[in-house]
Amino acid sequence: MTPAPAIRIKGAAETEAGRLFAPVTLDLKSGEWTCLLGASGVGKSTILRLIAGLDAHVDFDGQITASDSLPLPERVALMAQDDLLFPWATVLDNVCTGAHLRKEQPDTGRALELLERVGLGAHARKKPAQLSGGQRQRAALARTLMEDRPVILLDEPFSALDAKTRSQMQDLAVELLKGRTVLLVTHDPGEAARLGQKIAVLEHRGMTEIAPPKGPIPRGVDDTETLTAAGALLRRLREAA
Repeated sequence: MTPAPAIRIKGAAETEAGRLFAPVTLDLKSGEWTCLLGASGVGKSTILRLIAGLDAHVDFDGQITASDSLPLPERVALMAQDDLLFPWATVLDNVCTGAHLRKEQPDTGRALELLERVGLGAHARKKPAQLSGGQRQRAALARTLMEDRPVILLDEPFSALDAKTRSQMQDLAVELLKGRTVLLVTHDPGEAARLGQKIAVLEHRGMTEIAPPKGPIPRGVDDTETLTAAGALLRRLREAA
């Protein structure tokens, strides 16, 4: 894997209906987790798509640059809100989608290991329709991890999971994405407080950075400072509404 670059997003975005978000600057530190929160419709997912080089259906006036000045899209893995699993393919083949699209021989051994890690080892030969919503989301996470890219963009990756599994998958993601530059979009203040080494709240009028709790990630689910930070983040989101 190539070294993970730092990334700067600077600019504003508009849609046909008007301004999506005012001029903002967001710096993603190399090898760290940045959590982005905000109300629905303020452009959080748009920022992910812009970084990934995908059509975000907006007019973006600004720049997205990497610290090493190299192109970003081929170094990015994006996990979207929807699992986007191919219904006709097995879970294993879905995890290997990237290799199949590139006409490469997939590393099925690694894919099976990832499925074991996310609790789907016994479901590798099943089709997505045979999985629950949470299982499908875990399969999508395994597919993202399979790409082994230095920049990882996660759009509500744990939202369909129950509380216990969500915390376990958060821990696993931190372990498996060590050294990557990660941008996590979430609506969950508790998740941001656990995982954010940098936390930002996006609004139509701009962006505000919030100091994260101290200590390494993932922070304890019952850590007092983490719980306090989650409460403060929720208050901030309520004020921004």
